[in-house]
Amino acid sequence: MRHNDRAASAPWIRTRLRTAPGTATALAVLVLVTAFLAAAFPRAVDAYGTKGLRHDILTADAGRSTLEVARPQPGLELPQAQRDEEARSPELARVGAGLLKALPEPLRADTSSVAYGVRTSKPAVANEPWLPRPEAAPPKLTYVAQSGLKEHATLASGAWPTTPQEVTSDSRAVQGAVTEETAAELNVKVGATIALLTAAQEPITVTITGIVAPRDPQGSYWSSDPLLRTPSLVLDTASPFPVHYWTGTVLLAEGSGPALLSTAAEPVLFWRIPPDPAGLTGPDDVRLASVIASLESGPGLLKVRRIAGDTAVFATGLGHIVEANARMRDAISPVIAVAALGIGSVAAVVLLMTGALIAGRRKAELALMRSRGGSLRGIGGRLLAETAVTVLPASALGLLLATLVVGEGRFWPGALAAAGVGLLVCVALPLRTTLQHIRPTLHGAREDMVSARPSRRRTVAELTLLVLAVGAVTALRRRGTSAEGGTDLLVSAAPVLVALIAALVLVRIYPLPLRLATRPVARLRGAIGFLSLARAGRSSAGGALPLLALLLALATAAFGGSVIAGIGDARDDAALTSVGADARISGASERATLPDELVRTVRDLDGVRGAAPVRIEYSVNMPEAVAGGGGANGDGAGTGSGSGSGSADDAKVAALVGVDPASYAELARATGLPAFPAARLKATGSSAPLPEGAKAGPDRVLPAIASPAVAARLGTEPRAIATLSGDFEVQVVGTVPRVASVTPTDFLVVNSAALEQKAPTTLLLTGAPDPGKLRAAVEASGKEYAVQLRSEERARYVNTPMQAGAERIYLAAVAAGAGYALLAVLLSLLQTAPERKTLLARLRTMGLTTGQGRKLLAFEATPQALLAAGGGLFTGWATIVLLSPGIDLVPLALAGVAGSDTSPVLLRTDLWSLALPAAGVVALAAAVAGVQAWWASRRGSITELRAGDSR
Repeated sequence: MRHNDRAASAPWIRTRLRTAPGTATALAVLVLVTAFLAAAFPRAVDAYGTKGLRHDILTADAGRSTLEVARPQPGLELPQAQRDEEARSPELARVGAGLLKALPEPLRADTSSVAYGVRTSKPAVANEPWLPRPEAAPPKLTYVAQSGLKEHATLASGAWPTTPQEVTSDSRAVQGAVTEETAAELNVKVGATIALLTAAQEPITVTITGIVAPRDPQGSYWSSDPLLRTPSLVLDTASPFPVHYWTGTVLLAEGSGPALLSTAAEPVLFWRIPPDPAGLTGPDDVRLASVIASLESGPGLLKVRRIAGDTAVFATGLGHIVEANARMRDAISPVIAVAALGIGSVAAVVLLMTGALIAGRRKAELALMRSRGGSLRGIGGRLLAETAVTVLPASALGLLLATLVVGEGRFWPGALAAAGVGLLVCVALPLRTTLQHIRPTLHGAREDMVSARPSRRRTVAELTLLVLAVGAVTALRRRGTSAEGGTDLLVSAAPVLVALIAALVLVRIYPLPLRLATRPVARLRGAIGFLSLARAGRSSAGGALPLLALLLALATAAFGGSVIAGIGDARDDAALTSVGADARISGASERATLPDELVRTVRDLDGVRGAAPVRIEYSVNMPEAVAGGGGANGDGAGTGSGSGSGSADDAKVAALVGVDPASYAELARATGLPAFPAARLKATGSSAPLPEGAKAGPDRVLPAIASPAVAARLGTEPRAIATLSGDFEVQVVGTVPRVASVTPTDFLVVNSAALEQKAPTTLLLTGAPDPGKLRAAVEASGKEYAVQLRSEERARYVNTPMQAGAERIYLAAVAAGAGYALLAVLLSLLQTAPERKTLLARLRTMGLTTGQGRKLLAFEATPQALLAAGGGLFTGWATIVLLSPGIDLVPLALAGVAGSDTSPVLLRTDLWSLALPAAGVVALAAAVAGVQAWWASRRGSITELRAGDSR
């Protein structure tokens, strides 16, 4: 019997696929795209996490990322021969090989850059007279006998240092080399000798036989200890006076380690192991942090000491790098989860809509089978087999494409996501179809909304969802998207719940205004308006499922667009805060002034729209705070509580900014900064401009625009201040939250014409000057001037694969949300397409013209499209407004950039991401209605009016 059943099932499936190949192909394509997106998302998250971890390790300073095992010199109680043997290369290499084998997974070593040897940990004074003494202090040098010198350097001059005979602790002559930078700074020549004293004050003569050039100066071999490559001028902290001296490193021959054991420079044995991040993946960060902690102070350290000695210590900054990467990932993940849940919900609803469309098309067929004795189990099994034949290969192909497109990432999360898509379609379609035929029926009930009445169960379900949505939004606003135990799915689903509640509310109220509008329309001539409104108010195409899909898609697209816009705005604002304008020219020191010729030359360059010379003096001491902390009247100047807000007690030191009021106000307008009240700084009366070289009296009062904290400290009365630009009194006449020229939040802006010293220290430019010509003009005036461009500063904020990957995911979310929204419109219209065709055929028999038919379908689709578009606009806007206080975009926008502003970056409404998908919904609905009317007019009415059709 089972064999016969299987034999009977095959022709059915084959027949059905041949009968409706278009439906099967469309379903397969939809499942393919959805499975691809579902499988690509976790792989993309893994991919940017993996690239971010590798990037952070590769770009970190080698001194932080390198693993170093070190131990003091062998004990003095040991025989000299044993001490010398432990410091020789063969024994060091043996220990190094053991350490490499002992590295726990997932930690791997870059074996090409592993180095070991003996070095002095305490610099030794070099008293040779030819060495430089910048402040009469002799240089202090360190000595290292390190492996791999010939593999990591080229010989610039001289010869490689060697060991002509075996070196021991009693050796008093060794050979060494220095890098080209060390030789240039310390005047080292080939053949020079340096004396290194032993503990017994006997000299060890170090002969410099060669000068070498590093093959990879930034590699871990040379950068783990930068003094190997580059000497440094450092401050002598032991001296009572500020004295600087040179320090550098002499590279001894590899086998010269035993000679250092006799010195008093505290020699140590070391093994430097740079990590190889090529095999690391994003999910490895937890294990990697655990492994490093174990090596630093745990079971791993005991294993290291069994290999390298009981006194060995393990040191690395790799753990801090991994922790910083994990913090960024944990901050980004909840924001990404919001987009993932939104797109996932939209995709699920669209798949359910597709199932409902297919079920509706086959309702009469399956009702006939049910009335003739077909069992629900048999019908459901056939539908399951028929669906699985189409859906499962499409899901597998989507997974394969995701694997090929997103190369790096774990396989199983993507496989489970693709399998979930296939399972949803395979289960939902048969279940949705068979549930309609529990009882055999000859004729179905009305499918429009005339007889639809919300049940009590539906009301309870909607109220439950409302409570969940309110709770999720409240939690998100209070504590943000982060959770101590990871991503809180309920909080991340807040946009989905908001859209769901909006859909349910709109479905309940949607028919009411349409039915009210039919009353005045019914009094007009012609039946088109009345008929279209009546059908729009009853159409099942405006049900909860299509509207939910549209609102979810539009809300997700709007949310993703606001994230992208917020990131861009934050980076633009941070770049403006750092530079002050589109371009900035300033001196190498704070007191360096710009010559008038340079200002004129730069102002005349092509692309420069405006130039504002500014004199900036930092760290000006403010007078004592006035009693009560009264501030100046900020009318017209703005008193925003931005970054410049603060208390009077905090503003003890401020920056004095001297500006030309007119040019500076124009700069503020051009860069989008708060309006600057230039008229209040007009230099008249006691604040009139001083003649060149004239001195200002101490009672001279200058009007000033201040930050809120400085204004609160100075009050409204004149207060005396002492500056390098002159001594005078200032009277605060207005406040602004920020200015373009300084990054400190406390500042005082005055008219530069009223200062004794008027020469500008900074020139701020607006426009788009050519960077090459601008730098050439500045260099012609002297190398002590620096040029900063806002565009270059802006580019610094897009520098980590994790940030770039998260942005790409949100861009994909916007595109997918818009695509699913259009698809939902198309499916909702296709669901009622046969009914509209029959309607047009019947009305044509009553005299309806082709043009009137097109108007009828267009007018019928317009209310539903406007409802979806308007509801999507409102839902997207409400989602952003409700959730913006709980979402901080700093990790996506500015994390990882030194000197960037870390104030919260909130969501903002992006008009394009709100309006474009909504307009696309209306346009597609109108286009589909027009095409359907045109196609129906080209066909006859016989097919739609055949006897036996219910409608």
